[in-house]
Amino acid sequence: MIYNQYRRDLQDDIRLLCQYKGVKILEGHMMPDHVHLLVSIPPKLSVSSFMGYLKGKSALMMFDQHANLKYKFGNRHFWSIGYYVSTVGMNEATIKKYIRDQEKHDQAEDKLSVREYEDPFKGR
Repeated sequence: MIYNQYRRDLQDDIRLLCQYKGVKILEGHMMPDHVHLLVSIPPKLSVSSFMGYLKGKSALMMFDQHANLKYKFGNRHFWSIGYYVSTVGMNEATIKKYIRDQEKHDQAEDKLSVREYEDPFKGR
């Protein structure tokens, strides 16, 4: 639901919040159930404080822009708990490519994991 109806607003909110903190978005891609971002965070910010800021403020902005979301997400839990972080050194180009190709990769994984329908009453 979020991905289809509110994707553009969420992208704009993330861009704006990153701009406020001086964080550069090097690469990004929104998936139906998660977001990939490659960002350059200034040394004065810790990763954990920035992620808390980004997730917290973007959720509040989405709830302010779309009041109906307050009722669909109890207790204002817009994002899941936690995040994955990896620092990028010499392999920045590899990470950018991974983010760009992630949607294709996820679709391929979904196709591999789909099982044909088996009728439990007829056996195999």
